Amino acid sequence: MRPERLPEDVEAGDLPHIPRPREQAGLVGHAQAEAAFLDGIASGRLHHAWLIGGPRGIGKATLAYRMARWLIANPELGPSPNTLAVDPGHPAARQVAALSHPNLVALRRTRPPTAKTLATKISVDAARGALALFGSTGGAAGYRICIVDSAEDLNANSANALLKMVEEPPPRCLFLIVSHAPGRLLPTIRSRCRALTLRPLSEAEVARVVTGFPPPFVQPEAEALARAAALAEGSVAQALAMLEPATANLVAEVETLLARLDHPDWRRILALAEKLSGRDADELFAASLDTVFRFVSAELDRRAHEDPARLAALVEVCDKIARAAREAATYNLDRRPLVLSLFGDLAGAVRAA
Repeated sequence: MRPERLPEDVEAGDLPHIPRPREQAGLVGHAQAEAAFLDGIASGRLHHAWLIGGPRGIGKATLAYRMARWLIANPELGPSPNTLAVDPGHPAARQVAALSHPNLVALRRTRPPTAKTLATKISVDAARGALALFGSTGGAAGYRICIVDSAEDLNANSANALLKMVEEPPPRCLFLIVSHAPGRLLPTIRSRCRALTLRPLSEAEVARVVTGFPPPFVQPEAEALARAAALAEGSVAQALAMLEPATANLVAEVETLLARLDHPDWRRILALAEKLSGRDADELFAASLDTVFRFVSAELDRRAHEDPARLAALVEVCDKIARAAREAATYNLDRRPLVLSLFGDLAGAVRAA
């Protein structure tokens, strides 16, 4: 059984009662990406840097640790494998889960000893400390491996520190760089990496991952899981959010208000705006926006046979909402006017369409 975490043991991306990516032995989906890495091993010319891209919560970090686990368990490589699976009882599996193997380092946001929260970015000092692994003799035979989770958390200086190492890699080193938006990375980093683009999981795969979580995770009712998987857009993290009662109730409320755009219920819309204005409502606000964008996408699909000029207003409103949401996050603006204008603009766009 996975050991209980201490209160001070906090990492970016942690979810209550869910194993961290490095603690998960299995991988659901992404067979093509795993096959590409296996081909690299079989060729005897394993590329030194892999950029693992795709939406949040689909298993990118899980795949990265799976790659590292196999290489640590098989330092001499040997015969060409047909899977990256490693027995959970193997010493390499335990060492990867604990980040205790001398040839493995994870470059990620951490909580400084005197801080109450995680760092917002990966500092250059943290990057240099992690990358020092490649300037020393490996603690054991095999590859020295750095997992970057995620590249979006690097600041300009730490990204440049990583770039210098990726540009001039020492022998038998491996960089596994997880990225939610590879297109935003430094072009010089992207150009030196082999890209592995992971696709969102299917609804069945999302449900399979969720039902595979061990206790103390409480398995949801089948109906709730099916709805969460349908709304998750291929992301396990998003499905888990949808299983939270607060998020599920909020999404249902937004869907109801969107269904009544011909006669907006401004009293309920105002109550929603108040709820989403709180400092602790970031995740609920994100879920609301996702619900709005799903609604607009469904409307465009439903009206695909109509004149595109009539549907342009819906697309323009989506662009306006996305810009306003980014500005609100950047400048810490009050979300209430945004929510009110969102429903007003959508109502006008639906009438125009």
